[in-house]
Amino acid sequence: MPTEEFVVTPYEVRGAIDYDRLRERFGTQPIADADLATLRELAGGTLSPLLTRGVYCSQRDLARLLADHRAGRRFFLYSGRGPSGPIHTAHLIHFHLCRWLQERLGVPMYIQITDDEKFWLRPGTDREETARFGRENLLDLLAVGFDPKRTRVFFDSRSIGTMYPLATEVAKRITYSTVKAVFGFKPETNIGLVFYTALQTVPAFYPSWRTGHPVPCLIPCGIDQDPHFRVTRDLADGLQYPKPALLHGQILPGLSGGAKMSAGGDRADDALYLNDPPAEVDRKIRRAFTGGRATLEEQRRLGATPEVCSVWALWRTQFARDDLEFETVTRDCRSGAMMCGECKEKILGRIHPFLEEHRRRREKARDYAESLILEPLPGGTDAAHAPELPEP
Repeated sequence: MPTEEFVVTPYEVRGAIDYDRLRERFGTQPIADADLATLRELAGGTLSPLLTRGVYCSQRDLARLLADHRAGRRFFLYSGRGPSGPIHTAHLIHFHLCRWLQERLGVPMYIQITDDEKFWLRPGTDREETARFGRENLLDLLAVGFDPKRTRVFFDSRSIGTMYPLATEVAKRITYSTVKAVFGFKPETNIGLVFYTALQTVPAFYPSWRTGHPVPCLIPCGIDQDPHFRVTRDLADGLQYPKPALLHGQILPGLSGGAKMSAGGDRADDALYLNDPPAEVDRKIRRAFTGGRATLEEQRRLGATPEVCSVWALWRTQFARDDLEFETVTRDCRSGAMMCGECKEKILGRIHPFLEEHRRRREKARDYAESLILEPLPGGTDAAHAPELPEP
């Protein structure tokens, strides 16, 4: 078990995370085998590898959401991205799960691009810069393969007219003492960040608000984002909307072995960006932190430790074609049958075709990305109408 004290907040991840302790600290529950069995049944007898391989470690109200769906009360999906720079592979994990759920269950998807939050959060950031990153990030998220007919986008700086009426109702019910206690805000924190939780709450309630009847919501996200949605869930009863259910993903390690794959600045080598050229991909993977031993002889004799390896995390989350291959990679790593160099060359053979295909799909998304953004028109209607929403 990790012994180093760790920190997990929406604004900082540090240390070796003990997920049992983190669930206890946050008051969440592990994902029960019965919930996975129900989801497998609803999805036609299959599960996403992200669920079978334990990438998702925690949940809130998943059983209730699945029971409602089975009874005919369909849910919608909501996840988002704070555009602080180019997207890397770890950013896609929750969107891969959302795409799988949309495809298997036919549910609507709402994406939030929080360019305002990143502007408020980072001193010296230019607002046009975060908006530009938001536009570019959105293309990467849509390239995952969402159905445009069932997908809409809250782009905060552009969708604010659509969001604001509901945001005011939410904000009125959030006190400063609440956000200060939850996020540790200091006197010098700007009021944009204080208001931001109200904006992040809007997509979770928007379909219920728009249709006038309760529409369940599922939010797949990193477990570091749970504090935002604890506030959201606390508000739900007072607004007479369903509490959103959550699926929490583990924090994926950086290529240099850090607690989190982070973007930007002096951490650029820690992440595998979707726009990295092939030579840069090769360089990053070949120097990536592994769970190998000090010498090849020692590793052949004792094996490696895949759980601490950044390359194994890539196999686990995106690049193993099926569970059998993932189990084989894990076994060969642990037994010493496969050396780290061989493993790295093998995964490079998967990463390069993935990135090439992603870029092709990204360019295709340019044709329709703008049409999915919810923006207000005169008279209070939206420029991009909401996807077909579940009936009462």
